[in-house]
Amino acid sequence: MMTLRQFAEHPPESLPTVTAFMLGELGEARGRQDLHTKQAPQKLMKLRESATIESAISSNRIEGVEVEHSRVGTLMHGNTSFRDRDEAEVSGYRDALRLVHEGGASLPIAESTILRLHAAYRGYIWDAGVYKEKDADIIEKHPDGRSRIRFRTVPADKTPAAMTELFDLWQQGFRERKMPPLVLAGALNLDFLCIHPFRDGNGRASRLLLLQSLYHCGLEVGRYISIERLVEQHKDRYYETLEISSRNWLEGAHNPWPYINFLLFIANRAYKELEERMGQVAAPRGEKSAAIEAAIERRTNPFRVSDIQADCPTVSVDLIRRVLKGLKGSKVECLGRGPRALWRRIN
Repeated sequence: MMTLRQFAEHPPESLPTVTAFMLGELGEARGRQDLHTKQAPQKLMKLRESATIESAISSNRIEGVEVEHSRVGTLMHGNTSFRDRDEAEVSGYRDALRLVHEGGASLPIAESTILRLHAAYRGYIWDAGVYKEKDADIIEKHPDGRSRIRFRTVPADKTPAAMTELFDLWQQGFRERKMPPLVLAGALNLDFLCIHPFRDGNGRASRLLLLQSLYHCGLEVGRYISIERLVEQHKDRYYETLEISSRNWLEGAHNPWPYINFLLFIANRAYKELEERMGQVAAPRGEKSAAIEAAIERRTNPFRVSDIQADCPTVSVDLIRRVLKGLKGSKVECLGRGPRALWRRIN
């Protein structure tokens, strides 16, 4: 709540140049949003399905929670018994995403909501939807066995009051508009992570909170492009800006702009990707191959031809296979045989 408190009591007279620039770009993208959503509803439905899968996988993978690639489809679309705790959490994150997407801007940004979302992906574990009971500082461990406290979070006994103040300040700031709503969304996310209210699952909760706050700011891009996947692709920068902006947070003497600007960058990148994909609806000769290559570049894990087709629904399977064949050995490698063979990018 330190950032939101700072903005409420002493709002800056001007925004950093980079922040203002990115807000301007997002304003233009929001202006084109309705055009995209009316342009090709069937394609948007495919993008939405793909984004949900990518979000559930990426947001959990950032925290070290992974599932077998062959189980992804079953976990995302079917009712199945889970093999382990990781599968339960990935499936639960899908349910949490559904709550956010279906609720949109009508789902309140409040304690009750964040507790509900946390409970959704933590499942039946004892601390699902419950604030931490013990202090939990952020510890960085090194390969040689050394460790250091990277950040001291709000103590457990003060967490409920901090969370109440956090959401009260958000509502106040959003109502008074002393700061741009998107800046407040970034501040909300930073403060949430610094409070670190749960024993486990704070990172995933913060990404759901980011998606939800974008809806409240009028940005619906997270419905069609995975915000979580983009964060994962820029994971190093994510952790770097978070560490910079969290220094001296407890004292209210921190610099929130590196992390806020990172989140604005992610939102901008999501809109650029959406426009790239929507541009494929009537792509001239040659652009479809470029779209396939771009979809391959976005893949961080092994993939199948069907995964690329989900990203490029207007492109034929035959063309995807031809492009993969042309890239084989230089940019991709095949990990098996047959139509369901896995492919992997060569870094």
